[in-house]
Amino acid sequence: MIDRRLFALGRPRWHFMPVQCGFALLLTGLIIGQMHLLSEVIAEVFMGDTRATPWPLLGWLLGLITLRAALIAGQQYYSQAAASAIKVRLQARLLTHWAAVGPVRLHTERTGELVAVYQEGVDKLEAYFSRYLPRVVQVLITPLAIAVVVGTVDRLSGLILLGTAPLIPIFMWLIGSMAKKRIERQWAALSRMSAHFLDLLQGIPTLKLFSRSREQEGAIARVSNRYRITTMGVLKVAFLSALVLELAASLSTAIVAVQIGVRLVEGLVSFQPGLFVLLLAPEFYLPFRHLGSEHHAGMESKEAATRIQALLDQSPLSVPAYPHPVPGSREAIHLQAISYTYPGRTQAAVDQLDLTLQPDEMLALVGPSGSGKSTLFRLLARHLDPDSGRIRIGPTDIQDIAPEDWRRHLAVVPQHPTLFRGTVAGNLRMARPDASLEALEEAATQAEAHAFIAALPQGYDTPLGEHGWRLSVGERQRLALARAFLKAAPVLLLDEPSANLDPESEECIALAIERLTRNRTTAVIAHRLRTVYRAHRIAVLDAGRVVELGTHRELAQANGLYARLLGAPA
Repeated sequence: MIDRRLFALGRPRWHFMPVQCGFALLLTGLIIGQMHLLSEVIAEVFMGDTRATPWPLLGWLLGLITLRAALIAGQQYYSQAAASAIKVRLQARLLTHWAAVGPVRLHTERTGELVAVYQEGVDKLEAYFSRYLPRVVQVLITPLAIAVVVGTVDRLSGLILLGTAPLIPIFMWLIGSMAKKRIERQWAALSRMSAHFLDLLQGIPTLKLFSRSREQEGAIARVSNRYRITTMGVLKVAFLSALVLELAASLSTAIVAVQIGVRLVEGLVSFQPGLFVLLLAPEFYLPFRHLGSEHHAGMESKEAATRIQALLDQSPLSVPAYPHPVPGSREAIHLQAISYTYPGRTQAAVDQLDLTLQPDEMLALVGPSGSGKSTLFRLLARHLDPDSGRIRIGPTDIQDIAPEDWRRHLAVVPQHPTLFRGTVAGNLRMARPDASLEALEEAATQAEAHAFIAALPQGYDTPLGEHGWRLSVGERQRLALARAFLKAAPVLLLDEPSANLDPESEECIALAIERLTRNRTTAVIAHRLRTVYRAHRIAVLDAGRVVELGTHRELAQANGLYARLLGAPA
């Protein structure tokens, strides 16, 4: 009943189980004491002096009832607080692990499914620790203690309780085996629905342009209906489980009541002990019934844990020991026979590539689509580690440097920068959280962005909306360049942010790039001849290898691949 995998995944505090056991023992003691006092009061009223009221016993009984209610409330509060803490830690663990795994390997997962795991999956684990696990502990302690007490009072009733108790777990196991596949289908349907909805939300403009939004309404209805059907199937099994458990508990209690009644009439048992046993019988089966009502939550938690564990099993990029700091900014970057093949592919994206990037040099990377330029960028940014070969910063292997330390040494300007929902200032401070407003304005000025930011309704405090939808493509690119200026890192990676822009925006960004690359070691994926002309050297990639290396003039005169790329139509 206690799943080791779920327990290890949640990593509750060491005191979680001892405290739950303490609550269960105290509640069991209060239940036995309460039923004993209740039987004494009833026996005193019906079998003793009917003119006297047992006020002391009633006072003790009221106190035990109040204490039991307070203890139940305390157990629920503690369980919920512990489960909430486990949820927060697990979500933080997921985010930390995903950051260590890197965006490239996470790109193979559908975003909607990851969101479902992060939110719905972790919520189900919270239910496991807040509701299911306390019920399990109660089942392991309360029935056994009650059976021992009943057996000391009336041996036959104790044997009946112990004989009927195993029937309930057997029924739970049988029904649980029926529900397992249904819950698996429900979780798969939820993941698909979440991923599908997110895809449609992100693709609404495209659907509108191609007049396919009406068609997708039917697709949403079908996906939602599949999830409804699987959920109703799971609920049917859950209701069946509750029915069977209630029936088993009621019949077992009835057996105890009948034999007590018959023996009471025959004078084989006295009134007060018989009533005490009869009052304890429902309490013996109550933990099983509570566990049955939460059995569905426990099974859902196990299915969610399977998916969470599968994501956590993805190995991070690098080993945890990083013995070296980042070398100085005047060190060259050496790529020595590096190779990398994406999972599921046979052809290497980068194959035995050798290249050196000198300090303060601007190196342009050109080549046809699929030649390995983007993979090389991911390797330099430590989003990937090479399958073989070495990347050295001076004499130091890059894998001996913590990725976080290396990225602090690095500024990246992608072709499609990500802007978060928040203000302009908040997005710029992603590069340097402690930057003052004056520093933001200086960086924005260098990036040719200050003018349009100042023209926004609230200036640097203007909310951008999700993905910066308020801004044009050129304005987003200039904000990305402003981040790079603000970070002031000695190594710069550029994925030609001036591509696919109008002439005015392209000119502004070209000026900003010219300022940004001064006195920095720069690697740039070049899409524009203007960038190629400014580069100190050009590396031409094809099939994951450097096939040509030199200046623009040298390569243009060589009549090789670079010359053919220059002559290709734009």
